[in-house]
Amino acid sequence: MPAVLLEPLALSLQIAVVATLLAGVGALSLIALTHGKRIASVVDAVLTAPLVLPPTVLGYYLLISLGRRSALGGLWEALTGSSFVFTRTGAVIAATITALPLVLQSARAAIDAVDPVLLDAARTLGATRLGALARVALPLASRGVAAGLLLGFARACGDFGVTLMIAGNIPGETQTAALALYDAVLAGRDADARALAIALTLLAVVLIASVQWLGRRPHAR
Repeated sequence: MPAVLLEPLALSLQIAVVATLLAGVGALSLIALTHGKRIASVVDAVLTAPLVLPPTVLGYYLLISLGRRSALGGLWEALTGSSFVFTRTGAVIAATITALPLVLQSARAAIDAVDPVLLDAARTLGATRLGALARVALPLASRGVAAGLLLGFARACGDFGVTLMIAGNIPGETQTAALALYDAVLAGRDADARALAIALTLLAVVLIASVQWLGRRPHAR
């Protein structure tokens, strides 16, 4: 593969790694705060909306929330001298937003599937609610959490619309593999487009196969 195509692929992987870590921390934190509470369904509904909303809608919300004219965007620029928009930071935020629903849903389902009797037993032995989740539920649900992280990583690698709106398509700065593929198609560079498409497809197949492998492993005892 030409070096000019390796750069957007490497950038996609870098952004996806950071975004997946942020999505994982965010998802587990939200689960810890809402586990067993009625508000959990409301939180899940709001944060799962990115799965069905058009990317342009998500990008619009991010531009309003993080643009230079917004309070948060203005504060960030005053503190760092940089903007969320048209930067790698914006690309990471876009990828995190798209990865979070998959990580959250998979991790939530895995943790909710843990026998509550085990959590109650941990509580009777002196564990706090968060301690029982961390020391009992999370290890038992680790395969589901890992599957969610893999799916979130795959989604972050392939994001197009939200990244384009918030981070732009700047070669060498915010041009991910999906954006580079789009450029190659528009420019009639069929060989480059084909190489990027094959690379992204192989990555997706490997990640999905890993998720299926996790699902076939014996349950933790």
